[in-house]
Amino acid sequence: MTGLRNNAWLLTLAFVTLFFSCKKELPYTAHKTAVADSVMVAAAHPLATQVGLDILRQGGNAMDATVAVQFALAVVYPRAGNIGGGGFMVIRNHDGEIASIDYREKAPMAADRNMYLDSLGNVVDGLSRNGHLAAGVPGSVAGLEEAHSRYGNLPFKQLVEPAIHLAEAGYLLSETEASRLNKYQEDFDKQNTVAHAFTNQEWQKGDRLVQKELAATLKLIRDQGRDGFYKGLTADKIVAEMQRGNGIITKEDLASYQAQWRTPVTTDYKQYKIISMAPPSSGGVVLSQMLKMVEPFPLADYGLHTVESVHLMAEASKRAYADRAKYLGDADFFPVPQDSIMQDDYLAVKMASFHPDKATPSEEIDAEKVELVKESFETTHTSVVDAAGNAVSVTTTLNSNFGNKVVVGNAGFFLNNEMDDFSAKPGVPNQFGLVGAEANAIHPQKRMLSSMTPTIIEKEGKLFMVIGAPGGSTIITAVYQVFLNVAEFGLPVAEAVNVGRFHHQWLPDAIMVEKGTLGEQTLDSLKAMGHTITEVDRMAVIKAIQVLADGKLSGAADPRNPDDDARGY
Repeated sequence: MTGLRNNAWLLTLAFVTLFFSCKKELPYTAHKTAVADSVMVAAAHPLATQVGLDILRQGGNAMDATVAVQFALAVVYPRAGNIGGGGFMVIRNHDGEIASIDYREKAPMAADRNMYLDSLGNVVDGLSRNGHLAAGVPGSVAGLEEAHSRYGNLPFKQLVEPAIHLAEAGYLLSETEASRLNKYQEDFDKQNTVAHAFTNQEWQKGDRLVQKELAATLKLIRDQGRDGFYKGLTADKIVAEMQRGNGIITKEDLASYQAQWRTPVTTDYKQYKIISMAPPSSGGVVLSQMLKMVEPFPLADYGLHTVESVHLMAEASKRAYADRAKYLGDADFFPVPQDSIMQDDYLAVKMASFHPDKATPSEEIDAEKVELVKESFETTHTSVVDAAGNAVSVTTTLNSNFGNKVVVGNAGFFLNNEMDDFSAKPGVPNQFGLVGAEANAIHPQKRMLSSMTPTIIEKEGKLFMVIGAPGGSTIITAVYQVFLNVAEFGLPVAEAVNVGRFHHQWLPDAIMVEKGTLGEQTLDSLKAMGHTITEVDRMAVIKAIQVLADGKLSGAADPRNPDDDARGY
């Protein structure tokens, strides 16, 4: 891995300070596609992408760039970028070494399995999504520091510094960002008792969002590492916020939080090796199941978005998501049968009921009835490849837009509402319509199940793709489809990301389709086979990097999010 170039860092730091002191700069324009010789960053905001590229130019490696991007996103992408949430990271070094780290949020020690139920045992609507009680113990700072300690090259302090400058000097809001802040003003007012940077005005495109309190919090992290967040002044502020809003996170919860290294989920698909995240992410297992179930079929011959390919891929998704609901959760608390449900023989039995001419009703896989709930998918993903061939795929989240809508008083950052990702009650769907069972029941210090699917793919032993997405329950099927769009249907990665997508998650028993993806004849044929179709505007938002045959990198940022950006050099 490359060495330090401190002079380059000081010059870049001076440039950043000068740049953000300018009163007339415009918001960066997001780049949706890019081809580069050696390095690529694909992230959820152009300013964060630029930070990653600057760190790479300073001699940083893929991990350094990833960490810097994540802290920058906590400033410029407050609806999902965060230090008050958590995530998962998959790593592949240039020599083929792979690893993954879990810094998913945890249930507080005072949590219990019935905490969101009323006296009759019914789920209290909104209690696990809004306000202080919805917050899990954040993991992002611990995870980033731990990942950097093993794989980083530049000093940790150097990686936090760009985020501090962005917070102190501010950045100019795009029209989309201003509109989103305005949309949630009522929620901010309802959930907060302390004034903060995001409220008390009608935001306009070009307004400068300055976050002095967040800058002060980031300085403590820069100078003290994880202790600057989980102990001392910031921890005091988090606990005080909990006390004001009847939350349950304590100093002990914060001080005891640890990120966990996990063995990545790996599976072979033809000449490809899929490297993804293990539970409590469901992404790696479900993605592997779906790919193995469709592998015996001639997908390439079926063609993109034909009746045959959509039917097959949706039926595989249906069966994998049924297993997700029944078997997957935090393996530290529940005996997840991960190896068993990924076996070829087991998956062959799962597909024995597949019929090429008709849909298998979900009730024949398991009997539940839920309604489709399509909410905002406020997670963020970053894909990075450096000049040495090191790759990082990381997905983090607050869950909903701006998490639980609570800004920690005088600390400047939003808290998550990840407690909603537990099964508040078996069979009752969360905000994404996902149901769960005992495997994902609430328990003190347990990590809630996630759909985040940071993934790295090899082809014939060499790095081929770095991919992931925000998108709630649709993350896994988006990664699944974009990979198959490239591997089976021969699309360039940018087109593979751009084309429409569809999604089936077992319950409700419906294929969710992006409008305009499938022709009327295809939709009619699928309905005649017994499929219910629900059309939506958009689903998950992919950030992908593909290594081309000539060794160059092709980056694709998803047009579904105007802020998504992919650039390299």
